[in-house]
Amino acid sequence: MNSVGISNKLTELLIGNNIHIQLSVPQLVEKVLNRNEGSITSTGAVCATTGKYTGRSPKDKYIVEEASSKDRIDWGNVNQPISEEIFSNLYDKVLNYLKEKEEVFVFKGFAGADKKYRLPIQVINEYAWHNLFAHQLFIRPTDEELLEHEAQFTVISAPNFKADPAVDGTASETFIIVSFERRTVLIGGTEYAGEIKKSIFSIMNYLLPEKGVLSMHCSSNVGVEGDVALFFGLSGTGKTTLSADPNRRLIGDDEHGWSPNGVFNIEGGCYAKCINLSREKEPQIFDAIRFGSVLENVVINNESRIADYDDSTYTENTRAAYPLQAIDNIVDPSVAGHPNTIIFLTADAFGVLPPIAKLTKEQAMYHFLSGYTSKLAGTERGITSPQATFSTCFGSPFLPLAATEYAEMLGKKIDEHNSRVFLVNTGWTGGEYGVGNRMKLPYTRAMVQSALEGELNNIETVKDEIFGLDIPLHVPGVPDEVLQPNKTWASQEAYEVKAKELASKFRENFKKFTDVSPAIVEKGGPIA
Repeated sequence: MNSVGISNKLTELLIGNNIHIQLSVPQLVEKVLNRNEGSITSTGAVCATTGKYTGRSPKDKYIVEEASSKDRIDWGNVNQPISEEIFSNLYDKVLNYLKEKEEVFVFKGFAGADKKYRLPIQVINEYAWHNLFAHQLFIRPTDEELLEHEAQFTVISAPNFKADPAVDGTASETFIIVSFERRTVLIGGTEYAGEIKKSIFSIMNYLLPEKGVLSMHCSSNVGVEGDVALFFGLSGTGKTTLSADPNRRLIGDDEHGWSPNGVFNIEGGCYAKCINLSREKEPQIFDAIRFGSVLENVVINNESRIADYDDSTYTENTRAAYPLQAIDNIVDPSVAGHPNTIIFLTADAFGVLPPIAKLTKEQAMYHFLSGYTSKLAGTERGITSPQATFSTCFGSPFLPLAATEYAEMLGKKIDEHNSRVFLVNTGWTGGEYGVGNRMKLPYTRAMVQSALEGELNNIETVKDEIFGLDIPLHVPGVPDEVLQPNKTWASQEAYEVKAKELASKFRENFKKFTDVSPAIVEKGGPIA
């Protein structure tokens, strides 16, 4: 049970009588119910609520400023520094707190499906349902692998331990602190399980580029002929929904690495948004929510125990966590070849970007660095309606390194493997948020399918007069007028005003990239 880089105090904790290591799914479900941490649904899933924090807490996330890593970190509002002294004090307090608990739960597993690049991890939880979450989201070891497992990174999650900002040096009662030197993530003051998942992703975003692997916030699937697709996008833009295609095998729904050998999933499960979920619209996700799955902040009928996915009483950010094996057509192990098609997903709250556009190399780099979308309600604390935002590489909250490092790696791989790139707007059409309507999912599916099958490679296009994007004139299964956003607005004048407003936001945001090729700025961005 030794763990690389972990203190003796943690080793003492791990051999205590209150520790449950590697409980099975049925055992964890029993613990959840016996400890009143959650309830069982009609399909056998466990349902838990997370209290006042129903999304990530980015302002409470820190990286310890340490000699071995401080020169590589892109410090700022995303990667906030915190001292080694503050981390050490909180670390000791959290371990002492857990030592007094009647039960503590430990999961041992891996991040990274490609064995050449995988990271052995362990997750220590105050809650049984959080440990079940970790069991389903990360890669589970075989019995043989477990015997030789030595964690190289540890997540310690103690939701009911709350920091005292005046004493502990944090901004609030909540903290998510990464120490690369001590190979530890410390989480306290929040019950939102997504912090566990995303902390490991942030770590992989630091470690993988050192090995020549591009870490990516994207979903991925593969067609019957072995063609691989990537779907980039922030939470709520459709990564999980669009990659869960009955005609394609799923590699993963959120986090991947692109190595010299191809694409591999970083995780062993899916963490799907399930607000307004239905079997009709998303059958694979709907049917995956069964025994062993974890529902987060979903309203359950007290008598029937049936989940009401349309009820947002707790939050819009309702979630379902389940293992990849809960989906029938998956790639197992989650490793595939190099991407043929790359799709950037955006939920445009302005309602002016086309539902699909072909991107040149320069446009691909521009829009990857821009990472434009709208933060949707509930994905972060305080977000109650869509807000326009630019999240570099479609994953800024999870990138410890400078954005240009990831962008340059992507550009080289696009060139090397001749990958086709498309921008797909899953947001609003016919007007901005509050006026227009959300793009219909069947239309988006039809456009994505055409892109994946190569039907748009040589199709006739028209150039958007403001953004310079090449818009297909025809896509099977989609009305022609839907394809050009200016034709969906009642007022052309109103459309042009709003489109130029967004174009201006793109330009202003891109000013922060001072070390990119002039060609990306000149040929990649808006033209009006």
